[in-house]
Amino acid sequence: MRIVTAGIGLRAGHVLSIMKEAMPKIDFVGYYDPQPSHLEMIGEDTPRYDDVTTMLAEAKPDLFFVGSPNSFHLEHIKLGLAAGVRMFTEKPVVTTKADTMELAALLAEHGTDRVMVGLVLRYSQHMVDLRKVLDQLGPIASLEASEHIAPYHGAFFMRDWRRMIKWSGGFMLEKCCHDIDIYNMVCHSRPQRVASFGGRKSFVPEFAPTLNSENEIMHRKKSVWESVDDPFRSDGDIIDYQTAILQYESGASLSFHTNLNVPDEHRRFCVMGALGMAEGDFVRGSLKATARDGSVIADHDYTQMETTKASAHYGADHMMVDDILAYLKGETDGLPVGVTDALEAGLAAMAIDEARITGRVIDLTDIWKEFDSYGLRA
Repeated sequence: MRIVTAGIGLRAGHVLSIMKEAMPKIDFVGYYDPQPSHLEMIGEDTPRYDDVTTMLAEAKPDLFFVGSPNSFHLEHIKLGLAAGVRMFTEKPVVTTKADTMELAALLAEHGTDRVMVGLVLRYSQHMVDLRKVLDQLGPIASLEASEHIAPYHGAFFMRDWRRMIKWSGGFMLEKCCHDIDIYNMVCHSRPQRVASFGGRKSFVPEFAPTLNSENEIMHRKKSVWESVDDPFRSDGDIIDYQTAILQYESGASLSFHTNLNVPDEHRRFCVMGALGMAEGDFVRGSLKATARDGSVIADHDYTQMETTKASAHYGADHMMVDDILAYLKGETDGLPVGVTDALEAGLAAMAIDEARITGRVIDLTDIWKEFDSYGLRA
């Protein structure tokens, strides 16, 4: 299999190296990146191209990996569609409503199966096991969930290109679209109305470290492109905490909280249905489902997962790569998540930020009407 990539940063390098590990016959036949930072992860001898169009025409890949900063995704996906190549794009797929609708129109023309997406939580063992018991919980009534990341990771966001909404689309979209997607899946529904509150209270000058040990923590995760040194005095316009309330078309409701400065980090969820509940934590490695009568439907401990496959995203990176390669080889008919799911999660994240910025409850009825007009679900 011949693979090219637009962008060869840490995330692209990590996923591509796992692909090579799983399928040694993969050949990396080209990359486009004006400032590559992790080329060694796919091979220093990989041919470099000055533009994506030339790379796609000359390298003739079987798969085009779109690992560029978020704001460039649409441009690169459009080139891939025009070249007739299959693609894998990192999340979020695009960063604005206008770009979402433009891509929806292109996918209606070219087909949604041409683009696979890196919403890796759908592939996690947590979600594999949760899907097995969802029907036993009955109709979902309410959910509470969170994504809380440690200070070193929050500082990375405040130093990295992701700190700027114009490049990342904002923190809710960049980091939490995973979470929105899996709760859309759990509810078998999309958000209809959203409200949100948040701001920036931790990564501000008054809380800048005074100890070298703390300052070292804030620089543990390396950033390259358009980075700055000080996460507490950066020019970034993303927030560091946010709470959202979502009401789904099904009638279910979700309260979701994210914070970038949680020393003992966790990523929890609790799903309540008419006939039972399920609760789990991605970071702490658990999932338990309980029926209405108190009997335990499922009880999983993921802390003993094979170390080599639990190294990132709770082991889901390896599971995602295995599923994608099986799909590309024709061994399976589909994947747990598609580009339509990703675009819907993205639109919900954008609406949540609009609600936070404007102080209004945002109704997505018209947004879904426009999105559905492209017939991607048909």
